[in-house]
Amino acid sequence: MTFAEYLKEKRQQKGFTLRGFADKVGIAPSYMSDIEKSKRNAPTQDILNKIADVLELTNDEQNMLLDLAATDKDAIAQDLTNYVSENSAVRVALRKAKELKLGEEEWLQIIEEMEKK
Repeated sequence: MTFAEYLKEKRQQKGFTLRGFADKVGIAPSYMSDIEKSKRNAPTQDILNKIADVLELTNDEQNMLLDLAATDKDAIAQDLTNYVSENSAVRVALRKAKELKLGEEEWLQIIEEMEKK
């Protein structure tokens, strides 16, 4: 699923028209239309936060929105880049994981251990 598809699906699930939703988010309806048609990349972090608020997304839904937006921009989600930038141990851990060529299975085990805490 693309960012555009996800955004449109969530907007429609909440019963917003494109115009009404764009007004609540504070952007032009034409801009929102272009985003939903994949004519423009995902918007800035501030607009993404506003979208998540207006749609009343759960944490998981908001994370999906941010991840799809980042993929749309061929980048890492902004909330993650900020966290990594602010925590040197995270950078060390990621480089070590890269060096060890940790795969999906190993990361899932690490996540499981973190959730026990």
